[in-house]
Amino acid sequence: MKTPRRGSVRAALLTAVTATALILTGCSSTGGSDDAGSDASASSGPWSYEDATGATVQVDHTPKRVVVLNDVAISFIEYGLRPVGTFGQLTMAKDKRFAGLDTDGITQLGTGYGDIDLEQLAALQPDLVVTSVYPTDEKGTLDPKSPLYGFKDKQQQEQVEAIAPVAAVKWGGEGEDVIEHIADLAESLGAEESTVEAAEQDFDTAKDALEKAAKDNDVSIVSMYADGDGAYVTRPSDEPTLQMYTEFGVDFVVPKPKGWYWGIYSWENAGQISGDVILLSQQGYQVADLEKQPTFADNPALEAGQVHSWTFPALDYASQAEYMTQLAGWIDDSKPVA
Repeated sequence: MKTPRRGSVRAALLTAVTATALILTGCSSTGGSDDAGSDASASSGPWSYEDATGATVQVDHTPKRVVVLNDVAISFIEYGLRPVGTFGQLTMAKDKRFAGLDTDGITQLGTGYGDIDLEQLAALQPDLVVTSVYPTDEKGTLDPKSPLYGFKDKQQQEQVEAIAPVAAVKWGGEGEDVIEHIADLAESLGAEESTVEAAEQDFDTAKDALEKAAKDNDVSIVSMYADGDGAYVTRPSDEPTLQMYTEFGVDFVVPKPKGWYWGIYSWENAGQISGDVILLSQQGYQVADLEKQPTFADNPALEAGQVHSWTFPALDYASQAEYMTQLAGWIDDSKPVA
Protein backbone atom coordinates (compact mmCIF):
# COMPACT_ATOMS: atom_id res chain seq x y z
CA MET A 1 0.00 0.00 0.00
CA LYS A 2 1.34 3.41 -0.98
CA THR A 3 1.88 5.99 1.73
CA PRO A 4 0.34 9.33 0.68
CA ARG A 5 3.39 11.50 0.20
CA ARG A 6 1.73 14.85 -0.24
CA GLY A 7 -0.35 15.03 2.92
CA SER A 8 1.81 16.63 5.61
CA VAL A 9 3.98 18.79 3.36
CA ARG A 10 1.00 19.93 1.32
CA ALA A 11 -0.93 20.88 4.43
CA ALA A 12 2.01 22.80 5.84
CA LEU A 13 2.54 24.74 2.64
CA LEU A 14 -1.08 25.54 2.05
CA THR A 15 -1.43 27.08 5.49
CA ALA A 16 1.08 29.66 4.27
CA VAL A 17 -1.18 30.62 1.37
CA THR A 18 -4.20 32.71 2.15
CA ALA A 19 -7.54 30.99 2.09
CA THR A 20 -8.88 33.20 -0.63
CA ALA A 21 -5.96 32.26 -2.83
CA LEU A 22 -6.89 28.62 -2.51
CA ILE A 23 -10.54 28.91 -3.52
CA LEU A 24 -9.77 27.83 -7.07
CA THR A 25 -12.52 26.96 -9.48
CA GLY A 26 -10.80 25.07 -12.25
CA CYS A 27 -8.14 27.58 -13.28
CA SER A 28 -5.89 25.71 -15.72
CA SER A 29 -3.60 28.45 -16.96
CA THR A 30 -1.33 31.16 -15.66
CA GLY A 31 -2.33 32.75 -18.90
CA GLY A 32 -0.33 34.41 -21.65
CA SER A 33 -3.31 36.31 -22.99
CA ASP A 34 -7.00 36.55 -22.29
CA ASP A 35 -7.58 33.82 -24.90
CA ALA A 36 -5.23 31.42 -23.14
CA GLY A 37 -7.18 30.10 -20.19
CA SER A 38 -10.11 32.48 -20.58
CA ASP A 39 -12.48 29.73 -19.38
CA ALA A 40 -10.41 29.35 -16.25
CA SER A 41 -11.15 31.31 -13.15
CA ALA A 42 -9.15 31.61 -9.94
CA SER A 43 -9.75 33.47 -6.75
CA SER A 44 -10.16 37.19 -7.21
CA GLY A 45 -8.92 37.70 -3.67
CA PRO A 46 -5.34 38.20 -2.49
CA TRP A 47 -2.66 35.51 -2.96
CA SER A 48 0.36 35.05 -0.74
CA TYR A 49 3.20 32.56 -0.58
CA GLU A 50 6.05 32.11 1.88
CA ASP A 51 9.01 31.20 -0.29
CA ALA A 52 12.23 29.31 0.48
CA THR A 53 14.00 32.42 1.75
CA GLY A 54 11.28 33.06 4.34
CA ALA A 55 9.95 36.07 2.45
CA THR A 56 6.19 36.34 2.02
CA VAL A 57 5.26 37.20 -1.55
CA GLN A 58 1.89 38.91 -1.87
CA VAL A 59 -0.25 39.71 -4.89
CA ASP A 60 -3.74 41.21 -4.74
CA HIS A 61 -5.10 38.38 -6.92
CA THR A 62 -4.05 34.88 -7.93
CA PRO A 63 -1.18 35.48 -10.40
CA LYS A 64 -2.07 34.61 -13.96
CA ARG A 65 0.83 36.14 -15.88
CA VAL A 66 3.82 34.30 -14.47
CA VAL A 67 7.44 34.34 -15.65
CA VAL A 68 9.32 31.25 -14.52
CA LEU A 69 12.87 29.90 -14.43
CA ASN A 70 13.08 27.10 -17.00
CA ASP A 71 13.65 24.41 -14.32
CA VAL A 72 10.27 25.25 -12.80
CA ALA A 73 8.56 26.35 -16.03
CA ILE A 74 8.75 22.77 -17.27
CA SER A 75 6.92 21.58 -14.16
CA PHE A 76 4.24 24.25 -14.51
CA ILE A 77 3.64 23.27 -18.14
CA GLU A 78 3.43 19.59 -17.16
CA TYR A 79 0.75 20.55 -14.65
CA GLY A 80 -1.28 22.46 -17.22
CA LEU A 81 -0.15 26.00 -16.45
CA ARG A 82 0.95 28.45 -19.12
CA PRO A 83 3.84 30.76 -18.14
CA VAL A 84 4.12 33.93 -20.20
CA GLY A 85 7.92 33.87 -20.15
CA THR A 86 10.96 31.86 -19.11
CA PHE A 87 14.68 32.32 -18.49
CA GLY A 88 17.61 30.15 -17.42
CA GLN A 89 20.82 28.46 -18.52
CA LEU A 90 19.44 27.17 -21.81
CA THR A 91 16.81 28.39 -24.22
CA MET A 92 13.71 26.29 -24.63
CA ALA A 93 14.92 25.31 -28.10
CA LYS A 94 18.21 23.93 -26.75
CA ASP A 95 16.91 22.39 -23.54
CA LYS A 96 16.02 18.73 -24.12
CA ARG A 97 13.56 18.85 -21.22
CA PHE A 98 11.18 21.01 -23.26
CA ALA A 99 11.00 18.43 -26.07
CA GLY A 100 7.39 17.46 -26.65
CA LEU A 101 5.99 20.25 -24.48
CA ASP A 102 3.73 22.95 -25.88
CA THR A 103 5.74 26.17 -25.62
CA ASP A 104 3.66 28.28 -27.99
CA GLY A 105 3.17 31.80 -26.66
CA ILE A 106 5.92 31.52 -24.03
CA THR A 107 8.51 34.27 -24.45
CA GLN A 108 12.19 33.38 -24.16
CA LEU A 109 13.73 36.23 -22.18
CA GLY A 110 17.42 35.43 -22.72
CA THR A 111 19.88 32.98 -24.23
CA GLY A 112 21.97 32.02 -21.19
CA TYR A 113 22.35 32.19 -17.44
CA GLY A 114 21.78 35.71 -16.10
CA ASP A 115 20.65 36.95 -19.49
CA ILE A 116 17.22 38.51 -18.94
CA ASP A 117 15.83 41.17 -21.27
CA LEU A 118 14.32 43.56 -18.72
CA GLU A 119 12.37 45.58 -21.30
CA GLN A 120 10.88 42.39 -22.70
CA LEU A 121 10.08 41.23 -19.18
CA ALA A 122 8.31 44.48 -18.36
CA ALA A 123 6.33 44.27 -21.60
CA LEU A 124 4.93 40.91 -20.49
CA GLN A 125 3.38 42.65 -17.45
CA PRO A 126 3.98 39.67 -15.15
CA ASP A 127 2.11 39.27 -11.88
CA LEU A 128 4.85 37.05 -10.49
CA VAL A 129 8.35 35.74 -11.23
CA VAL A 130 9.30 32.30 -9.93
CA THR A 131 12.87 31.07 -9.62
CA SER A 132 14.89 28.82 -7.31
CA VAL A 133 17.60 29.11 -4.69
CA TYR A 134 20.38 26.61 -4.02
CA PRO A 135 21.80 25.87 -0.56
CA THR A 136 25.49 26.59 -0.03
CA ASP A 137 26.27 23.53 2.08
CA GLU A 138 24.98 20.14 3.21
CA LYS A 139 23.10 21.80 6.07
CA GLY A 140 20.84 23.58 3.59
CA THR A 141 22.17 27.07 4.37
CA LEU A 142 20.93 29.84 2.09
CA ASP A 143 23.11 32.88 1.44
CA PRO A 144 20.97 36.05 1.58
CA LYS A 145 23.81 38.09 0.09
CA SER A 146 23.87 36.06 -3.13
CA PRO A 147 21.35 36.51 -5.95
CA LEU A 148 18.63 33.94 -6.44
CA TYR A 149 19.28 31.37 -9.13
CA GLY A 150 19.03 32.66 -12.69
CA PHE A 151 20.07 36.23 -11.85
CA LYS A 152 23.61 37.32 -12.67
CA ASP A 153 23.83 39.57 -9.60
CA LYS A 154 21.77 41.24 -6.89
CA GLN A 155 21.35 44.39 -8.98
CA GLN A 156 19.65 42.43 -11.75
CA GLN A 157 17.47 40.67 -9.19
CA GLU A 158 16.38 44.03 -7.77
CA GLN A 159 15.59 45.27 -11.28
CA VAL A 160 13.36 42.24 -11.82
CA GLU A 161 11.73 42.73 -8.40
CA ALA A 162 10.89 46.30 -9.45
CA ILE A 163 8.84 44.80 -12.30
CA ALA A 164 7.12 41.97 -10.40
CA PRO A 165 7.39 40.18 -7.05
CA VAL A 166 9.84 37.25 -7.06
CA ALA A 167 9.28 33.93 -5.28
CA ALA A 168 11.99 31.29 -4.85
CA VAL A 169 11.69 27.52 -4.46
CA LYS A 170 14.49 25.77 -2.55
CA TRP A 171 16.46 23.47 -4.86
CA GLY A 172 18.07 21.31 -2.22
CA GLY A 173 17.42 18.69 0.40
CA GLU A 174 15.20 15.70 -0.31
CA GLY A 175 13.98 15.46 -3.88
CA GLU A 176 10.46 14.37 -3.02
CA ASP A 177 10.04 17.39 -0.75
CA VAL A 178 10.99 19.74 -3.60
CA ILE A 179 8.57 17.96 -5.94
CA GLU A 180 5.78 18.36 -3.40
CA HIS A 181 6.44 22.05 -2.86
CA ILE A 182 6.48 22.78 -6.60
CA ALA A 183 3.26 20.81 -7.07
CA ASP A 184 1.56 22.73 -4.28
CA LEU A 185 2.76 26.06 -5.64
CA ALA A 186 1.40 25.09 -9.06
CA GLU A 187 -1.96 24.19 -7.54
CA SER A 188 -2.13 27.50 -5.70
CA LEU A 189 -1.65 29.17 -9.11
CA GLY A 190 -4.47 27.18 -10.69
CA ALA A 191 -3.18 23.75 -11.66
CA GLU A 192 -5.87 21.10 -11.44
CA GLU A 193 -5.35 18.74 -8.52
CA SER A 194 -6.50 15.85 -10.71
CA THR A 195 -3.70 16.60 -13.18
CA VAL A 196 -1.11 16.56 -10.42
CA GLU A 197 -2.51 13.36 -8.93
CA ALA A 198 -2.45 11.59 -12.32
CA ALA A 199 1.20 12.57 -12.74
CA GLU A 200 1.89 11.29 -9.22
CA GLN A 201 0.46 7.89 -10.16
CA ASP A 202 2.83 7.74 -13.13
CA PHE A 203 5.65 8.71 -10.76
CA ASP A 204 4.81 5.79 -8.47
CA THR A 205 4.82 3.36 -11.38
CA ALA A 206 8.19 4.64 -12.59
CA LYS A 207 9.58 4.53 -9.05
CA ASP A 208 8.64 0.85 -8.79
CA ALA A 209 10.40 0.14 -12.10
CA LEU A 210 13.52 2.02 -11.01
CA GLU A 211 13.65 0.26 -7.65
CA LYS A 212 13.35 -3.13 -9.38
CA ALA A 213 16.06 -2.29 -11.93
CA ALA A 214 18.42 -1.08 -9.21
CA LYS A 215 17.81 -4.22 -7.16
CA ASP A 216 18.21 -6.61 -10.10
CA ASN A 217 21.38 -5.08 -11.55
CA ASP A 218 24.67 -4.50 -9.76
CA VAL A 219 25.79 -1.39 -11.61
CA SER A 220 27.13 1.92 -10.33
CA ILE A 221 26.34 5.27 -11.89
CA VAL A 222 28.34 8.48 -12.23
CA SER A 223 26.55 11.78 -12.81
CA MET A 224 28.94 14.32 -14.30
CA TYR A 225 29.53 17.51 -16.25
CA ALA A 226 32.74 18.14 -18.18
CA ASP A 227 34.41 21.04 -19.97
CA GLY A 228 37.90 22.23 -20.87
CA ASP A 229 38.85 22.65 -17.21
CA GLY A 230 38.02 19.13 -16.11
CA ALA A 231 35.29 16.74 -15.01
CA TYR A 232 32.75 17.57 -12.32
CA VAL A 233 31.12 14.58 -10.60
CA THR A 234 27.88 15.33 -8.78
CA ARG A 235 27.76 14.52 -5.08
CA PRO A 236 24.46 12.57 -4.95
CA SER A 237 23.51 13.74 -1.46
CA ASP A 238 23.66 17.39 -2.61
CA GLU A 239 21.46 17.07 -5.72
CA PRO A 240 17.74 16.58 -4.90
CA THR A 241 17.03 14.26 -7.81
CA LEU A 242 20.05 12.04 -7.18
CA GLN A 243 19.31 12.02 -3.46
CA MET A 244 15.84 10.72 -4.29
CA TYR A 245 17.13 8.07 -6.72
CA THR A 246 19.60 6.93 -4.07
CA GLU A 247 16.65 6.44 -1.71
CA PHE A 248 15.10 4.28 -4.44
CA GLY A 249 18.19 2.05 -4.44
CA VAL A 250 20.27 3.43 -7.30
CA ASP A 251 24.02 3.12 -6.63
CA PHE A 252 25.63 6.49 -7.37
CA VAL A 253 29.37 7.01 -7.20
CA VAL A 254 30.41 9.54 -4.55
CA PRO A 255 33.31 11.68 -5.81
CA LYS A 256 36.57 11.52 -3.89
CA PRO A 257 37.42 15.24 -4.01
CA LYS A 258 35.73 17.16 -1.20
CA GLY A 259 33.36 20.02 -1.91
CA TRP A 260 29.74 21.05 -1.98
CA TYR A 261 27.69 19.58 -4.82
CA TRP A 262 30.66 18.79 -7.11
CA GLY A 263 33.75 16.66 -6.78
CA ILE A 264 36.11 18.35 -9.25
CA TYR A 265 38.73 16.36 -11.17
CA SER A 266 41.34 18.01 -13.35
CA TRP A 267 41.84 16.19 -16.63
CA GLU A 268 45.15 14.92 -15.24
CA ASN A 269 43.17 13.12 -12.52
CA ALA A 270 40.04 12.24 -14.50
CA GLY A 271 41.21 8.65 -14.84
CA GLN A 272 40.19 8.20 -11.20
CA ILE A 273 36.52 8.48 -12.14
CA SER A 274 35.02 5.01 -12.08
CA GLY A 275 31.49 3.73 -12.64
CA ASP A 276 29.54 1.34 -14.85
CA VAL A 277 27.20 3.96 -16.31
CA ILE A 278 27.71 7.68 -16.95
CA LEU A 279 24.90 10.21 -16.85
CA LEU A 280 26.47 13.08 -18.80
CA SER A 281 25.10 16.61 -18.49
CA GLN A 282 23.37 17.91 -21.59
CA GLN A 283 25.58 20.98 -21.23
CA GLY A 284 29.34 20.99 -21.72
CA TYR A 285 31.40 18.17 -23.24
CA GLN A 286 29.58 15.32 -24.89
CA VAL A 287 30.76 11.79 -25.76
CA ALA A 288 32.92 12.81 -28.72
CA ASP A 289 34.68 15.38 -26.53
CA LEU A 290 35.32 12.85 -23.75
CA GLU A 291 36.80 10.42 -26.25
CA LYS A 292 39.42 13.04 -27.14
CA GLN A 293 40.67 13.30 -23.56
CA PRO A 294 43.75 11.04 -23.21
CA THR A 295 43.13 10.43 -19.50
CA PHE A 296 39.46 9.57 -19.99
CA ALA A 297 39.19 7.94 -23.41
CA ASP A 298 39.71 4.48 -21.89
CA ASN A 299 37.05 4.96 -19.21
CA PRO A 300 35.22 1.60 -19.07
CA ALA A 301 31.73 3.06 -19.17
CA LEU A 302 32.68 5.30 -22.09
CA GLU A 303 34.24 2.40 -24.01
CA ALA A 304 31.19 0.22 -23.32
CA GLY A 305 28.86 2.88 -24.71
CA GLN A 306 27.06 3.11 -21.37
CA VAL A 307 26.72 6.90 -21.45
CA HIS A 308 23.34 8.61 -21.31
CA SER A 309 22.15 12.21 -21.14
CA TRP A 310 21.70 13.77 -17.72
CA THR A 311 19.12 16.46 -18.40
CA PHE A 312 18.63 17.49 -14.76
CA PRO A 313 14.97 16.41 -15.05
CA ALA A 314 12.56 18.95 -13.66
CA LEU A 315 11.30 18.28 -10.16
CA ASP A 316 7.71 17.43 -10.92
CA TYR A 317 5.96 14.07 -10.95
CA ALA A 318 5.58 13.91 -14.74
CA SER A 319 9.17 14.83 -15.64
CA GLN A 320 10.57 12.50 -13.01
CA ALA A 321 8.34 9.63 -14.11
CA GLU A 322 9.64 9.97 -17.66
CA TYR A 323 13.30 10.11 -16.64
CA MET A 324 13.06 7.33 -14.05
CA THR A 325 11.49 5.06 -16.67
CA GLN A 326 14.40 5.78 -19.01
CA LEU A 327 16.94 5.29 -16.23
CA ALA A 328 15.42 1.95 -15.24
CA GLY A 329 15.75 0.81 -18.85
CA TRP A 330 19.37 1.95 -19.05
CA ILE A 331 20.22 0.11 -15.84
CA ASP A 332 18.56 -3.06 -17.11
CA ASP A 333 20.53 -2.83 -20.36
CA SER A 334 23.90 -2.15 -18.68
CA LYS A 335 26.57 -4.48 -17.35
CA PRO A 336 29.28 -4.03 -14.74
CA VAL A 337 32.45 -2.75 -16.41
CA ALA A 338 34.26 -0.67 -13.80
